[in-house]
Amino acid sequence: MNNALIIGQYVPGNSFIHRLDPRTKITVVFFFVIVVFFANNVASYSLLTAFSLLCVLNSRVPLKFILKGLLPVWFLIIFTFILHLIITNEGELWLDWGFIHIYSGGVIQGFAISLRFFLLILTTSLLTLTTTPIEITDAMEEMLHPLKKVKFPVHELALMMSISLRFIPTLMQETDKISRAQAARGVDFRTGPVKDRVMAVIPLLVPLFVSAFKRAEDLAMAMEARGYQGGEGRTKLRELHVGTKDILVLIGFVLMLAALFILRQ
Repeated sequence: MNNALIIGQYVPGNSFIHRLDPRTKITVVFFFVIVVFFANNVASYSLLTAFSLLCVLNSRVPLKFILKGLLPVWFLIIFTFILHLIITNEGELWLDWGFIHIYSGGVIQGFAISLRFFLLILTTSLLTLTTTPIEITDAMEEMLHPLKKVKFPVHELALMMSISLRFIPTLMQETDKISRAQAARGVDFRTGPVKDRVMAVIPLLVPLFVSAFKRAEDLAMAMEARGYQGGEGRTKLRELHVGTKDILVLIGFVLMLAALFILRQ
């Protein structure tokens, strides 16, 4: 069930997106997350959607695989759409059926917010699908390097983020394994009153937390056994280099941002 979750997973490849400098990808994703909230019409949303699909095509990661991996998130997207249908009472009345009143403004706003949500998850997931945790760690450390002057633990922060991304799929697999084991013992997570289903989650959470703490302890002992001392004096096996393709991507992204702000006026 949870094995299909793609958040935190890396798909090996040699595509154009894979070969980009991780700092370029993080920069593009960071500003994309911001500008996606500036879209306010069909043209601007179409431009952002086309940009996201272009990135997916250049990553050579099958779109079907990505959509299947985002299956656990589809519930939130659909719930967001339905919620706006119910609470937004603007525009022309399209449906009046008992206590259900659907307006054109609710449909438009619900679709826009759901599309924003989908584009955010798609682009951020594409970052982890095409970038290894080590590359993300090195990129974050390089980008936050100026903060070292104020004694900010840049290396430790980047390491924690990398470990968190790395263990998301592991914890999902552990959750799936524990839930299957509990279901084999007669625990029902899907039927019955809401209170009973919430109480049934407790036998799932306890062994999950125990397993997570055990993995954290094993990781800490392994790092200590290998003499890990933090970021001071450490060298890197792979140095990051910004190439011509990275500059072209950044220029293209800036042009896309300019076009977005022109279209939204």
